[in-house]
Amino acid sequence: ETGVGENSAFQERESVNLLLTGKPGVGKTTIIRRVLEALNTPATGFYTREIRGPGGRLGFEAVTLAGEKCTLAHVDFRSPYRVSKYGVDVSSFERIIVPSIDPDLHPEAALIVIDEIGKMECFSSRFREVVLRALDSAKPVLGTITLGGGPFIEGIKRRPDVELIVVTPSSRDFLPRTILDKLAGMGLH
Repeated sequence: ETGVGENSAFQERESVNLLLTGKPGVGKTTIIRRVLEALNTPATGFYTREIRGPGGRLGFEAVTLAGEKCTLAHVDFRSPYRVSKYGVDVSSFERIIVPSIDPDLHPEAALIVIDEIGKMECFSSRFREVVLRALDSAKPVLGTITLGGGPFIEGIKRRPDVELIVVTPSSRDFLPRTILDKLAGMGLH
């Protein structure tokens, strides 16, 4: 699945899904958090953050906007799903985090936050399926997507209803305002 649909209603939609991309550590999650702090709109979804120790980064935690957490990946996890030195806990991610981005489970939400659509998260077929449902829904998605990636990730980047926003050190400070303006144009404040 590439994530690109062919029905006419889909093709007529404006770019309603805003996905940030850029190098690791450039500030994509910080931008999402700043936008969420400024919005007075019911939102659902999740963001990721590093787990750090005395020796540096140990893994990644996923946190829903409702405050539920799971360790997505850790150097100490033994898992068949691996990215670099990190083992990925797909089952906890599917159980705790994936429901937060399902538009059918959150009728009250006006915005879906997906931080991030990346290699670790995409080990979950359920995640990939729900990402497509979220992108296809009437609710805008604000998210991040990895720079590289396989066919699923590249397919999402090519969707006509996705606006890809590249984050750089020189753009990251003004992007929260730009994104808030785009969301206001979609009726979110």
